[in-house]
Amino acid sequence: MAAKVIGERKEISLWDQICAEVAATRPPFEPPEDDASSVKTDVIQYDATKHNPVFYGRMFAKVPADSDPFESFDPSTSHPACVGYSLVEKPPPPPSPPSTPLPDPRLCAPREYLEHYIFPVLLPGMVEMLREAKNQRCFERKRTKFNACDFLTEWLYKMNPRFAGDRDDITLFEIPFVKSWLEEHPRPPLPLSLLLSDEEAATIIQSFFRGYLTRRDPEVQELRQWQRELREEGEDISIKVEEFWRKHEPSEEGHDPTQKASPKGTHKTSSSGSPRGFKKQRASSGISAVTSEVSISIEPPSPQPPQSPDV
Repeated sequence: MAAKVIGERKEISLWDQICAEVAATRPPFEPPEDDASSVKTDVIQYDATKHNPVFYGRMFAKVPADSDPFESFDPSTSHPACVGYSLVEKPPPPPSPPSTPLPDPRLCAPREYLEHYIFPVLLPGMVEMLREAKNQRCFERKRTKFNACDFLTEWLYKMNPRFAGDRDDITLFEIPFVKSWLEEHPRPPLPLSLLLSDEEAATIIQSFFRGYLTRRDPEVQELRQWQRELREEGEDISIKVEEFWRKHEPSEEGHDPTQKASPKGTHKTSSSGSPRGFKKQRASSGISAVTSEVSISIEPPSPQPPQSPDV
């Protein structure tokens, strides 16, 4: 007879599925670990629209009857919803047997060492590793940033029973032997596609697409083209002016003897050969840059009219 229980149905983890598959492959003469062979219990998810709260958390089964069950029903001792059903309480699990003393780790067999010293610590770590892998969606994607060996190393280092509570705040890259190993064998950095979350990646993609829609607007394209041409013109003018002054500036070694004397009213030269007030005249002289030629014209000072003597 199959008994049913209405309550919260727990999700079966991947580790429980693996353990169930291993238990199914055991030979039949081994004793079962639960009551699956004696009583089959079916857990049903509670739904207020389908189930009565009287049955919540209890084992029940429909009992066939030859006569009408309402003839012997007493409302002072039972609920009308329980008519025709048998409600039983699941017996508590038997007390666990006393634990046997641990064997000497230096004298025991390898199987005993694994069962008593390695597996009690390693198996809970593997359960937490599978749970974290599920949270990181490793069973849904081909590539993730989750590293099972790194997680298991950090978990075992923190859960060492000899240092209980002393390593709770330490991370993987702060472990001494991990730091020394990474100094000799550095890791390549992870790609950005593995470091970003789904929300961050969606934000970057959406912002780029909105920028693309803005840049393809005809008015924006015209503005960008005008800015590009303006920058190119500015670069050409600055290059041409620099080349002109580099060619026409006198050398610093001395005055060129082949240079003709300047007419009266023009600028004077200093001892080093460079004209005085060179920077001022550069601004005042009519400089016009036309394609590849730059012309400089220096105007002589205009004559002043004679002043009449004071009477």
